[in-house]
Amino acid sequence: MLPLLAFAAWSGTGKTTLLKRLIPLLIERGIRPGLIKHTHHDMDVDKPGKDSYELRKAGATQTIVASQKRWALMTETPEEPELNLRGLAGRMDRTSLDLILVEGFKHEEVPKILLYRKGGSHAFEELEIDAHVIAIACDVNPGTQKAPVLDINNPVQIADFIMEWVKK
Repeated sequence: MLPLLAFAAWSGTGKTTLLKRLIPLLIERGIRPGLIKHTHHDMDVDKPGKDSYELRKAGATQTIVASQKRWALMTETPEEPELNLRGLAGRMDRTSLDLILVEGFKHEEVPKILLYRKGGSHAFEELEIDAHVIAIACDVNPGTQKAPVLDINNPVQIADFIMEWVKK
């Protein structure tokens, strides 16, 4: 199984913004990252009116849409009680990846970096620092913590930390 590294934070903290900056930095360092993003919204990657959408809505449980440049697998999962992060990760092509970054899934038992920004709707003390937290990236000085503290506004520092973590 490829290593999973989750980025967990309250909504509006900047998970996606940070990951958009981190991914190119990891690629520059020779890491081939994949990504699994959790969303609480009902989402659809296909477009109504397109053939693939209509065929999937007709009842196909799994649909692959493919072109020369990319392909996507859509799987209907209405009977599954909850998402299975490891199951999703297992569907990714291990031969083309070195690491799977995960946005969200903060309650999963996988290594994670917690993100925090001052001025949000929660206090720093509300962070759930469990045994799976390998670092905290924030813009405050938290004092001594149970995990290394990184500067959330310094993606180079965070990429360096991830590189060291991957080597372990």
